[in-house]
Amino acid sequence: MAALLADVPNFYVTGIQRRSKRSGWKIDWLNAGKNPFEGEEPGLDELIERVVKNGKFKVTDKYDDVNSADFILIDVQTPVDDLRIPRYDSLKDVSKLVAPRLKKGATVIIESTVAPGTTNNIVQPILEKGSGMKRGEDFYLVFSFERVMPGKLIEYITDFPRVIGGGCPEANEKGKFLYGKVVKKELQVTDTLTAELTKCIENTYRDVNIAFSNEMALVAEDFNRNIFEIIELINHRHDRMMHYPGSGVGGHCLTKDPHLLVYGHRNYTKHMHNSDILLKARELNDFMPDHMIELMEDALKEANKHDNFKIALMGVAYKADTDDTRNTPTERIVWTLKNRYHSHNIQYIAHDPYVKERDYKETDLTRDLNEAVSNADVLIFATNHKQYYNLDLDDIRNKVKKEKPIIIDGRNIFNKKSVEDRGFIYRKLGEGPKNFR
Repeated sequence: MAALLADVPNFYVTGIQRRSKRSGWKIDWLNAGKNPFEGEEPGLDELIERVVKNGKFKVTDKYDDVNSADFILIDVQTPVDDLRIPRYDSLKDVSKLVAPRLKKGATVIIESTVAPGTTNNIVQPILEKGSGMKRGEDFYLVFSFERVMPGKLIEYITDFPRVIGGGCPEANEKGKFLYGKVVKKELQVTDTLTAELTKCIENTYRDVNIAFSNEMALVAEDFNRNIFEIIELINHRHDRMMHYPGSGVGGHCLTKDPHLLVYGHRNYTKHMHNSDILLKARELNDFMPDHMIELMEDALKEANKHDNFKIALMGVAYKADTDDTRNTPTERIVWTLKNRYHSHNIQYIAHDPYVKERDYKETDLTRDLNEAVSNADVLIFATNHKQYYNLDLDDIRNKVKKEKPIIIDGRNIFNKKSVEDRGFIYRKLGEGPKNFR
């Protein structure tokens, strides 16, 4: 968003980034005009290079430029803790730092996803107290959530409708002015709480639908049938578009937004009704990495392997062809394996063509496919990177452990018969273990 706004004539954008151990490197990286993302992000390399070269975009860890800013966009992570309670440390800290620097007439926009009720009940009081000004009179506050997807960042900002939830008509006009410079689709104006609810419900709807597909995958396995074939038969009818199951739901949004919705519901309303279905869905999606281990354990029994083996985790990013490791299913798979098999002398190595070592600390990590599969007993495919669809299975078979190697497919990458014909023991999420044709 910063780069897109900086590409607008007469717009000058400052990005503020903490010099944290994890992300501080992005300051110098961006100031050099370089894209901090690995993986495929169409148009982003050229955009960042252009706005930096033209002197329209810079990044700093100082807040000085807030003093003269007409618009302040707040984009910080809003995770939930182990009790599923929102952690608003970053949101509160940034709001406190921005408040005394707000100039009269400035507009603050919260783009981070928050529990419904957060903008009005948490952010507004901090800004008003710290600035000594009043929302809607001296400054404006808007909630306008981002709809972004790794691999399609620019497209999802420019080519999706934008929901603008201001606290007054003036705030909405400010929001429309800003987003109208970069968003090509409709600008949908509503109130702040409705905008917050829209974001949480939108993502929760998707999470619940994925959970349904994941549960049907487990059902299909019990029937010894292939859920992916069933989904194709269902989706041939165009008004029934069923999601695909997978090894787990990752990323920063779907893993927490249902919990944000529940938190807001329970804390800012009388909550006469419960939200049980979405929490059950979230629980099921969290279980899918564990099911990958169940599939592996079933295959290990067939192979009569109990200890002293090598597991290669194929794919670390939560989404194909990106470097985003936030809440990746692979992390949970490794964590569970290490806790369950800590005395079984297991060697772990992970492979990913995009992820860098600084973003993944669970096991050794390599971009060398040969290093990962060499002498491996088990290959667990948790991410459907494009590269994996084009693997030479004969070549892989020659490099893995000779005796009863195992492939666990969590993303419908392979054909069962093709894999088993090459001597692998194969288990796929959503497909029964036996051939039925």
